[in-house]
Amino acid sequence: MKKLFLLDGMALIYRAHFALSKSPRFTSGGLNTSAVMGFTNTLLDVLKKEKPTHMAVVFDTDAPTERHTDYEHYKAHREAMPEDLSKALPYVIKVILGFNIPVITSDGYEADDIIGTLAKKAEQKGYQVYCMTPDKDFAQLVSENIRIYKPARMGNEMEILGVKEVLEKWEIEHVEQVIDILGLWGDAVDNIPGIPGIGEKTAKALIKQYGSMEEIIAHSHELKGKQRENVEQYAEQGLMSKKLATILLNVPVELDEAGLEMCAPSKDLLEPLFAELEFRTLGRRVFGDDFSITEMKAVSVQTDLFGEPVATARTTMTVDVEDIHEDITTAAKNIDNVPHEYHLADTLETRAELITLLLQQQTICFDTETTGTDANHCELVGLSFAIKPGQAWYVPVPANQDEAKGIVTEFKPVFEAEHISKIGQNIKFDILMLKWYDVAVNGALFDTMMAHYVIDPDTRHGMDILSENYLGYKPVSITSLIGPKGKNQGNMRDVEIEKIKEYAAEDADITLQLKAIFEPKLKQVESEKLINEIEHPLIYVLADMEYEGVKIDHDTLREFSKELETDIAKLEKTVYDKAGVRFNIASPKQLGEVLFEKLLLDPKAKKTKTGQYQTGEDVLLSLAAKSDIVRDILDFRQLQKLKSTYVDALPTMVNPKTGRVHTSYNQAVAATGRLSSVNPNLQNIPIRTERGREVRKAFIPRDNGHSIVSADYSQIELRIIAEISKDANMMQAFIDNLDIHTATAANVYGVGLDEVTSDQRRNAKAVNFGIIYGQSAFGLSQSLGIPRKEAADIIEQYFVQFPGIKQYMGDTMNFARENGYVCTLMGRRRYLRDINSANATVRGFAERNAINAPIQGSAADMIKIAMINIHRELKAQNLDARMTMQVHDELVFDVPNHEIELVKPIIMHNMKTAIKTEVPILVEIGTGLNWLEAH
Repeated sequence: MKKLFLLDGMALIYRAHFALSKSPRFTSGGLNTSAVMGFTNTLLDVLKKEKPTHMAVVFDTDAPTERHTDYEHYKAHREAMPEDLSKALPYVIKVILGFNIPVITSDGYEADDIIGTLAKKAEQKGYQVYCMTPDKDFAQLVSENIRIYKPARMGNEMEILGVKEVLEKWEIEHVEQVIDILGLWGDAVDNIPGIPGIGEKTAKALIKQYGSMEEIIAHSHELKGKQRENVEQYAEQGLMSKKLATILLNVPVELDEAGLEMCAPSKDLLEPLFAELEFRTLGRRVFGDDFSITEMKAVSVQTDLFGEPVATARTTMTVDVEDIHEDITTAAKNIDNVPHEYHLADTLETRAELITLLLQQQTICFDTETTGTDANHCELVGLSFAIKPGQAWYVPVPANQDEAKGIVTEFKPVFEAEHISKIGQNIKFDILMLKWYDVAVNGALFDTMMAHYVIDPDTRHGMDILSENYLGYKPVSITSLIGPKGKNQGNMRDVEIEKIKEYAAEDADITLQLKAIFEPKLKQVESEKLINEIEHPLIYVLADMEYEGVKIDHDTLREFSKELETDIAKLEKTVYDKAGVRFNIASPKQLGEVLFEKLLLDPKAKKTKTGQYQTGEDVLLSLAAKSDIVRDILDFRQLQKLKSTYVDALPTMVNPKTGRVHTSYNQAVAATGRLSSVNPNLQNIPIRTERGREVRKAFIPRDNGHSIVSADYSQIELRIIAEISKDANMMQAFIDNLDIHTATAANVYGVGLDEVTSDQRRNAKAVNFGIIYGQSAFGLSQSLGIPRKEAADIIEQYFVQFPGIKQYMGDTMNFARENGYVCTLMGRRRYLRDINSANATVRGFAERNAINAPIQGSAADMIKIAMINIHRELKAQNLDARMTMQVHDELVFDVPNHEIELVKPIIMHNMKTAIKTEVPILVEIGTGLNWLEAH
């Protein structure tokens, strides 16, 4: 079967760019590759899943079309292309050419018209044609052999629309009636006016009754009121809109079957291009695991969007490779072509010589090789050290744990020496690993992962990537030693000693070299104090917390699991009773059939590619207000997730060596500076529902002689915004220890504190927290369920009463626009690459981050400083209390009962004074036999 895919290039590129607008992808040189990456992923998906025999990507040109001639305002209000997208566009073209897919344009015609013409010609020659686009206008082209292919988005599968689907979706009898609906309805994006007062719903109803726009105009006397008046007054405008919405099928472009035929991608073009774009994962996906971005220079393609080698008015749609100018490919630096001295210290004598040398240094770099990636579960395989570039040592450690501890103990004076600074990449792992061998690392730290995180928090910080980007050096891959990830991956103990020596010594060597690169960069971005006084000292704190772990009450979880099982069964029965049929609630297919075919909850319910209804959480939440069965299903899902993700999973995470759960804290993930955690993710333990909060009951002290102490910052982000903005009214409310939401309501509504109603306080609370996240009047109206005008009035009055907040927002955005970043109270930077974007959506997201980042980041800095100071004081006083968890704005401790009254003031003082503020900082402390009781 001949299968032709015609891609609407610009629509797919815009879609790809904005799909990643909240977490854009940048190269180390600052190029935004979101559009290129998204488009390439989409292209690879369709090539793999659909296996087209023929393909082309179609674009508009800048030349005016007949539509512009007919209607001068056509597309007149479209925003300029975002700067980042404009820069990325030539790279998308290069990707398309690299896959040997023709690019088609024709001056005077839009991509829609070219696709429509080619689709109809191909259909006549026996092709199955797929118009790949998110654009609704293409529905008018659908026929027996022409379909719309809407790519996957937001977790939903891709969607294929044939005649049946279009007729159902548009509620019409003939596909051509799509054009009538579009003409009546208009299109704000393309500035097609339509007929005033007629939206999608009304247009469909009128077409269902009269069949076409012409018939509606002819029978306008049958219409009533304003609708009749508009149809008669704007009849000519409506007909013009219909013409503008009609896709032309007579573009002077030939169907060159040979030129459209799929062939193998050009490795010579794509490999250097992927290297330039730093597409590591995509490169491996296309070219295999050996692909490396540092093994060639990027190719230089001498072309603009519609210049050579892509000709306009395409009749021959093949690429002349001779027109692509390449730079000579050069090999990257790697262990085979860079001189180095890597030594093996595998005897008592060679280790002694190495230890003597290390003890003479002020700074050393070290790394551990282990049997796994969980420091609390794996064993040491070896140690590596470096003191100058190009020279390193590897010390193998045997599997016998007594012998292993003996060798590690030899190096104890080096690791525990306070005067020797330690360098590492993700050094927390190495510190934690050595704790299991009775070695406590001391001295100042320099972590290259953390240094890069502080310098550029939005990108990746792995050593291989940093080495490739900053040193032009490709390190030995771990998979070359132990195989690819998966159940069959080997173990470092299985690798011959010479290979391990080269690999491990290289790690220490490269990390040492990266330190030399990052140290001056930290000074350049004024972040030395941040990393030396917060991030690096915190590493010791987190390593101790992870080593300590927390005890879990298995009996509590077992009983809770049984309760949840009973509740889930009850909900299941309730759903069956309301549905009138038994079915598998966990099956999206069966659930969709019950909700949308039996209960008819949504006549416009969307389907996936496989034909089953979409039943994701967003779909169910939109229906929850209409039906209590949907609320029951959401509750059913929530309880099932609670049971499987936490209640049943937590016992499986207990370390058999300690009997406790040891979470792992991520210090270099959130750009705001917030900590996150995994295995388990403590931040995601549900607290909004009573059932969710009960999970905390299972976190208990180590024995009957200890208790859990929980300390929580109260409304810390609001206190910080008051501090940063210096707004007099908000600061005074906190100084007077008033309920901030009541005080805000009293100011906004102009009433006394004792006159504030519960609704007014609720509204004020929403504004207080909404302002932090740049909430608009529309957003506030949606969250509170009030008219937009009322929401706008509340916000306006809020700014009248709290002018300092408005001043802060304006000043912060102005600073961001001028400097490209904002800062926390401690100087942590959040870079905002899109703050000056011409695109309002992209710019708006950056502006919200500009307002929020200093607040969230300052709160993150505050609790980190508190953790460092509390940890230091507990050690200084030789107390047995241990900090075990950090969750959002809360610290949790496992404290001997006789130390509780000693420890509480230490916690309170250090949390309150972590950052000096005029606004009082409130900390709430509780004690209990479990975390829930203490919180």
